[in-house]
Amino acid sequence: MKKNNLINSILLTVFILAVAVTISIPLLKDLKFGLDLQGGFEILYQVDSANGEKVTSDMVTNTYKTIEKRINGLGVSESELIVEGDRIRVQLPGVKDGASARETLSAVANLTFRDSSDNLLMTADVLSSGGAKVSSDEKGRPAVALSIKDKDTFYKVTKEISESTDKLIVIWLDYDSTMSYASESKKGTDGCGSSNSKCLSAATVSQGFASDVIIQGNFTTEEVENLVNLINSGSLPTKLTEISSKTVSASFGADSLELTAKAGVVGVALIMLVMMITYHFAGFIASIGLVLYTFLTLFTFWLFGGVLTLPGIAALVIGIGMAIDSSVITFARIKDELKNHVTLSGAIKKGNKNSFMAIFDSNLTTLLVAFILFIFGESSVKGFATMLIISTIVTMLVMVYLTRSLLNLYVSTGKFDKKLNFFIGFRDKASKLKLNFIKIRKYVYVYLGVLLLAGVFTLVKNGLTLGIDFKGGSSVSVLSDNKIDVQDVEKDLQELGYTVYNKETIDDNSVSLKVNESFEESDVINVEKVLSEKYEAKTDIGVVSNVVKKDLVKNAIISIIIACIGIILYVSFRFSFNFAFTGILALVHDVLLMVVLFSLLKLEVSSIFIAAVLSIIGYSINDTIVSFDRIRENLNKKGTIKTREELQKLVNDSLNSVLTRSIITTITTLCPVVMLIIMGSHEIFNFNIALLIGLVAGVISSLFIASPIWYELDKLSIGKPKKKKWYEE
Repeated sequence: MKKNNLINSILLTVFILAVAVTISIPLLKDLKFGLDLQGGFEILYQVDSANGEKVTSDMVTNTYKTIEKRINGLGVSESELIVEGDRIRVQLPGVKDGASARETLSAVANLTFRDSSDNLLMTADVLSSGGAKVSSDEKGRPAVALSIKDKDTFYKVTKEISESTDKLIVIWLDYDSTMSYASESKKGTDGCGSSNSKCLSAATVSQGFASDVIIQGNFTTEEVENLVNLINSGSLPTKLTEISSKTVSASFGADSLELTAKAGVVGVALIMLVMMITYHFAGFIASIGLVLYTFLTLFTFWLFGGVLTLPGIAALVIGIGMAIDSSVITFARIKDELKNHVTLSGAIKKGNKNSFMAIFDSNLTTLLVAFILFIFGESSVKGFATMLIISTIVTMLVMVYLTRSLLNLYVSTGKFDKKLNFFIGFRDKASKLKLNFIKIRKYVYVYLGVLLLAGVFTLVKNGLTLGIDFKGGSSVSVLSDNKIDVQDVEKDLQELGYTVYNKETIDDNSVSLKVNESFEESDVINVEKVLSEKYEAKTDIGVVSNVVKKDLVKNAIISIIIACIGIILYVSFRFSFNFAFTGILALVHDVLLMVVLFSLLKLEVSSIFIAAVLSIIGYSINDTIVSFDRIRENLNKKGTIKTREELQKLVNDSLNSVLTRSIITTITTLCPVVMLIIMGSHEIFNFNIALLIGLVAGVISSLFIASPIWYELDKLSIGKPKKKKWYEE
């Protein structure tokens, strides 16, 4: 019977894995890719009032509708429009001619009234500003009410039309000479009044009107609302100011996708290898969980209509490394129970129970940071945050519940009761790796003092190499089929009147340069033309104005402060203020080390660097909470601590019990990050370097800084009984 159970378990595992892999193949083909992976054009507009009035949400909405209509005219599939307050971000994947797209999008909305022969009758000047409103006709059907400003002109025109043969007045948005009402009429449902047509409506006029009027017909409520927005967009006094833009050629995108995908696959394979070497069969089950985790994360991302970007892939790969931590925590707890000579099934049950809250707390803090990133980040950072949010939630579902269910399935067969080493790598021997964390804390304090002084000195001497996100200006990337010298390109840009402050050779055929000036539309066109003709190259240009720069700096500061406040509040609630305070000190160490090394190495700091900082804050507090959880558990078992020696022993024992777990988790998380550095795309190289530094800093701070400093604070309460939280009673 047990043999059949084992066979059934294997068959079920194979079936689940086969389904996931089979579904993943078409799913990957159907994913939407961002500009950095497939090329295209992005532009950020500031919506301003042409007459100096305050910009309202209606103005922004109507302008959004106009741009959406124009994008439909460009024939771009999978375009994305994002309203960001009084700004509109437009992303057009696959667009090669950024100049013509820019010209089409930024033109002032032009509303005209024409007859059926396309003769101009009147312009939007006859309407009051934003004068179209949702209304209803005498039968209660949805209709459009127009508020007329120039009643004399409107009466004259409508009187003439009412006396014409067909009595039609046609409303156009952005009419040009290639269009005609006759051709639109032949298109049927795809013609005048459809989402693809610039012919908004053709109304029958029965008499002259010298007052406000109603356009009626067989409209739905949605059609009326859409028509109102479009008419208003043509009559509102708004203008679009370009404040940032970016073009990415398809070849750049394809190379980035291929490199990053390969790095991700190798990184995940290394994680699986480490897990199987360390935890044997249980590591194999955790590896299956990783495959399912990856599938479900991508599937959820696809369901939400997410657009996959380079930072998004990085978040997925990093999430895989962090997701394995839940299995490592659980396996460590199972081994602890096995050391107490508990049966395998009993160890699985207790290990799962004892590890749950540590996994829950650590993932919840990561989720908190991800939400902050999403709220305050710009487009690429939002993509990273979206993937991080999804991956964190999926971690709880797959790596906790599904992996545990599979383990229980095999344990229930009874085939592994006496094969503990084969099942989970357990040997009934005490670990020889024991450190006295409290004893060496004084050396840690010296290290912290040196790091602080080095940080101040380095930042004063070198400062930070700011990217265009925080410095403003323009980035120029050139990719040629021939060998290209960055010095030559620098000279070309200087001859055009621009100041190059950073230059980099990516490889023999591609270079990247940054200039102080924020390119205007004419600058972008001119630079592309000069470099393309001279080097027979593809040129990608990104522009960040001072307006965007200030917002990015402000949002970066706010997001880090809010993340720290949120962590303090949550850890204080779940543990105590002493734990929260020392946890934040550990995070300050991690961020300071990242900043100091970026300053020393003169690596560029961009908005995606802030995403790396916040990711490390989430990861490091995750790691620290696991240590805190073990200390708290041992405190609850111990009760009142009477001497410093007792407290020292408790802290040392707690940290030594999670030491192996911390090392393994760091190694597995580093695997994909190191692969992304070695094999991945150049565009996220600095991001991955920041993660590498942060991951190492995080494990140092969790073990050698947070808990020893907590000891310094808590030794003041020696002899006092520990109060349990309300939920622990």
